[in-house]
Order: sequence, then C-alpha cells, then structure tokens
Amino acid sequence: MRVELAVDARRPDRGCEDFAAATPEALVLLDGSSTPESLATGCTHGTAWYVRRLGVHLLARLTDRADRTAAECLADAIAETAALHGGRCDLANPATPAAMVVAARLRGDTLEYLALGDSLLVLHPEQGPPRVIGDNQRFPGGEELRRQVWSTVPGSAERAALHLRYATAVRAARNTGHGPWIAAALPRAAEHAETGTVARAGLRGAAALSDGAARFTDRLELGSWADAAQLLAEAGPAELIARVRAAERTDPHCLRWPRSKAHDDAAALYARL
Repeated sequence: MRVELAVDARRPDRGCEDFAAATPEALVLLDGSSTPESLATGCTHGTAWYVRRLGVHLLARLTDRADRTAAECLADAIAETAALHGGRCDLANPATPAAMVVAARLRGDTLEYLALGDSLLVLHPEQGPPRVIGDNQRFPGGEELRRQVWSTVPGSAERAALHLRYATAVRAARNTGHGPWIAAALPRAAEHAETGTVARAGLRGAAALSDGAARFTDRLELGSWADAAQLLAEAGPAELIARVRAAERTDPHCLRWPRSKAHDDAAALYARL
C-alpha cells in the first residue's frame, strides 16, 4: 500500500484526539470520544494519550500477528493499553477514555477490515460506486437528546448542559449490551466490530475517515462518497479536510448544517492498492 494521511485538531490550542498511522501492509485510524470537561473520567491520562497508545498497539498487532484476526488484534491492543493505565486510573468509570476504530491490512490477495463506532472505511473500486463500512454502533436512546443539543446555540450554557446530559447517557449505556460498543478498557468490545474481507483485485484504494472528516459527505453534503473518494485519490486527505474546514467557517453557529460543534477533530487516510 502507498498511504497518505492528514490529521487536524478542531482548535489550535487543544490537543487532537484523532490518530492515524500506517505501514505498507496495514492502516489504523482512531477517533477519540471527547468528554465534557465537567465529566470525571477516572483517568489521569486523557483521551489523546489513549488513542495514540491504542493505535500504535493495534498497528503493531496487525503487522506482526498474521495468526490473529483483526478483531482479535483489536482485543489484544485494548488489553495492552488498559495495562498501561496503571493503578491510578479507574477503568470501570463509564467515561474512561475510548475511541472509534477503523483498521485494514493486506492478507495475500485480500484486504481484511474492521470498523467499530462511527468512523468509516471507504472501499474505492476501479469501477462502480464506493462501498462505505462503519457507523455501526448507533445509540437510538440518545438521538432525541442529540437533536436537542443541535437545536441550541453553540457556546451557550443551555447547549453545554444538554451536551453533558447526552454524554452521560451514552457513557452509561456503552459497552454494557444496552448501548453502543466502543474501544475503551474491555477487550470484548472488539467482538462487536464490523469485520470482513474483500478481494484486492479491482480496488483502486481504501480510505479511512473520522466523523470530523466524513462531514464532507454525511453532514456538510459537499459531495457524494464517489466525489470524496476521487478527491482523496487525486488531491489527498489534507485537501478533503481543508474543504471541510472552509465550509464549517461559513456556518459558525451550526445553523445551515446542524451539528454538535462547529469544528471537530478530523483525520483522513487514503491507501492506494
């Protein structure tokens, strides 16, 4: 694989909670689950620390352990990262650092993939429309709360209060069997990832996008998935993110395109096969 990637923080004064990395055989992209500052996580490290370590461990596993499936590699990486927290962190806290995950690796004539959460893998064929994989852990119980958040003014006390309610509800349900599954401290979350294989022949490339970059199509409607894949292949991930940022700046109050925040961390990766 020949890989190009870009990662951009939503604010220059704030650490980025997205992560992307690759080898010639494998790629990973993680989107950290942001936590309101007023919500205790029980962790002394933070989400940015977590996504980097989980991402590095997962990439190493995918590269070195051909005997393990992608889901097993993710479970191993979650366990290894949990062990790094040490005794100072309460990993049973529902708000412990967590991330959405996309991963893929070449295995002979096939591409093996994994997606957990709302980050996306986009398979870009030589002919025909792209195939979009992911966004597979929706939380219907929180949808009404999320719509209420979007109906308020960004930066207002009302939005902050509603966002805290939404974040608390999601974290209470996730990884319990009653809500979404996400990579956090429980290795068994990997069992709920969407996995599969696809023939390498006929694929032009594969893209991985955090939801902040996927806004190009699914929130801002700047183009179709075919447009997004073509842009990634021809101009690269940095250009796709730049177009997302340009559109966001025209709608700072989230009126034209309702969303939880004006800007989000964004990561995009394109692998030519």
